[in-house]
Amino acid sequence: MKKLKIGDLEKIREKVRRTAVLRQGKSRAKITVHMGTCGIAAGAREILSGLLSEIKKKKLNDVIVTTSGCAGLCSREPMATVEITGKPPVKYVDLTIEKMSKIVTEHIIKGNILNEYALAVGSERTH
Repeated sequence: MKKLKIGDLEKIREKVRRTAVLRQGKSRAKITVHMGTCGIAAGAREILSGLLSEIKKKKLNDVIVTTSGCAGLCSREPMATVEITGKPPVKYVDLTIEKMSKIVTEHIIKGNILNEYALAVGSERTH
């Protein structure tokens, strides 16, 4: 087993902290970047990386970023779903790093859905 470095420990601490925030219900928002093969081919890794940088830059400690597999709309990748506590989820499509940055500012921080980037508002599930 290789030796852990300070940077490794910091990554572990941050991961545990975010998990605890999710379990304790302290997060205000969750952003899921869809990372199926089609999403990755369309640039989802760059979207995820840009999103994490934006979250860190804006010091949004109550926002959780996760990934999922394919959302089933390959032609609209890269995609992300934004869920804010007490609000319907929003699926954003055809993303770029610039669009994701605007989504963080307008939707996550200010609470305004960006309809021009949104494919759907509300849950896809039926009960």
